[in-house]
Amino acid sequence: MPSTDGIGGDGGPRPEPIRFFGTTWVARGGGYALRRVAVSAGSLAAAVGACFLLRFAFEGLEIAKAGSFVGVLVIVMFAVCSAIAFRKTWEGFVRRPADPVGDESLRSLKMIGFIGSLTAYFLRSLAEAPGEGLRRGEYETAVTRYERRRTARTRNPATRKGKRPKRK
Repeated sequence: MPSTDGIGGDGGPRPEPIRFFGTTWVARGGGYALRRVAVSAGSLAAAVGACFLLRFAFEGLEIAKAGSFVGVLVIVMFAVCSAIAFRKTWEGFVRRPADPVGDESLRSLKMIGFIGSLTAYFLRSLAEAPGEGLRRGEYETAVTRYERRRTARTRNPATRKGKRPKRK
């Protein structure tokens, strides 16, 4: 399939697309800056909306007269889950998980702490597309390897001067 964005069209490595950005992060064109602003605003709005949603849920616990112990337990649970979700989401922007199975087992915890994930997404999108640094490093390494392999194969090995003698 030919490349439509001019990246990796010669059979070389192709950049990994990022959610909401596609491959515009490579050349930082195609509305990249506008997308970053939109992603920042959207993730911040979603985090604020989630806080209001949790506030309404907490008010529901107060109306149900569940008790102060349950209220404190809910607050602590969301705070701890949000902190863990923030950390894991932020680490996902910097490096690939060492244990993908273990990271997958934290999915439910990250869903409970969704405010932490949204906050990490917001803060990262202020500097770059979330995950751009990781993917840029991987892409540049792949391009360098590809160029080295390509230039190493430009000569015909059969015409080398210092051929080894054949074994008897």
